[in-house]
Amino acid sequence: MKKATLLGLACALFCGAQLASAQEVQEVTFVTDPGQGVLINRMQDNWFITGEIGGDVYASKYWSARKFSDRFMPAAGIYVGKWFSPVFGARVGLNYLTLKGMSNGVYTGSRPWDHRTDGYIKTKYYELGPQADLMVNLTNWWCGYNPNRVYNAIVYGGAGTYATFLSKDFKRGDNWIFDLRAGLLNQFRVSKHFQLGLDLRVTAVAGLRNNASTNPKYYAGQAYLTLTYNFNNTTWNAPVVPVYPEPENCDALRARLAAADARITDLERQLKECLSRPVETVEVLKAPLATVYYPIGVSRLSRENQRVVKAIAYVMQQNPDKKYLLTGWADNYTGTDAINIRLRQNRVDGVKNLLVKSGVNASQLEATTNNGNLSDLGIKAVALDRAVTIEEK
Repeated sequence: MKKATLLGLACALFCGAQLASAQEVQEVTFVTDPGQGVLINRMQDNWFITGEIGGDVYASKYWSARKFSDRFMPAAGIYVGKWFSPVFGARVGLNYLTLKGMSNGVYTGSRPWDHRTDGYIKTKYYELGPQADLMVNLTNWWCGYNPNRVYNAIVYGGAGTYATFLSKDFKRGDNWIFDLRAGLLNQFRVSKHFQLGLDLRVTAVAGLRNNASTNPKYYAGQAYLTLTYNFNNTTWNAPVVPVYPEPENCDALRARLAAADARITDLERQLKECLSRPVETVEVLKAPLATVYYPIGVSRLSRENQRVVKAIAYVMQQNPDKKYLLTGWADNYTGTDAINIRLRQNRVDGVKNLLVKSGVNASQLEATTNNGNLSDLGIKAVALDRAVTIEEK
């Protein structure tokens, strides 16, 4: 055996021992982890619609002149929005407020019995207008995204405008006013598409013209019960991260290292012994007498191949006591089985017939086919598989 062969065998044994040891170690696994950040979904995903109903309490310069319990009034709203990520979203909608307050100036909507002896006048406004908010999901931001979390705390801030009316039939408009607002939406997951919530909000509103001299601006504290429906895909794609196994005990690693050192020492000894042995002669098998190649799908002999076959016939005629094996081949990468079977048979028959025609005794020839690949070197070497081999038996 050659020294190079022995050296390769020793290296293979060493690598095999290391691989067997490595297989004992737990493999790294990969999982989706929403806490590691998320991808932005398609534009048509993560839309929602929210309806809210609740109440508000009015606060202004003269709010303390009216009983606190007398300032509670109904409020409602409806919004359409989208979450652009698990943390950031936006919504637009329509909000309605009914505000009870107090004024010490002129109020065109007052009735005679609203005027008090202390100089104050009871006021009541009906506000309706569009609003827009930017939203931040604090729970997903601070604790990581979890699609099955029951509670989410969402803060938002926005602005809008209200049309002010002095009667509930909305026929006596006073003026348009602008507002700023901020709130906390406590949202509770009911199902994949539905959430219930408690929305706590504060709105700062610019003053009305008819009260500009005594009540330039006012505030409204609001509380709503909300119902949200989420459209299309409601979750987010989480990144895939590796999960590494717990490290092994150091003592076990030291023992394995010592065993590996001992194995290396033993392999080095065996290698030295192999290298000191005399080199053995390896007998090389005799190659076929000849190989005739064909183009794809062809079984007829070309003129060049005919000259080759006739030259082979001459050699066979000089050795009438020898017998020869003719094998037909076709590649298995192209064509159907039926086509390839026919090609193999036609190729070997064509070579045998030309040999006999050229003077070779038919008893010297044995024709057969092989359903495998001659070279078996892959699809890039298929031209080597389309052949007839001629071997001395």
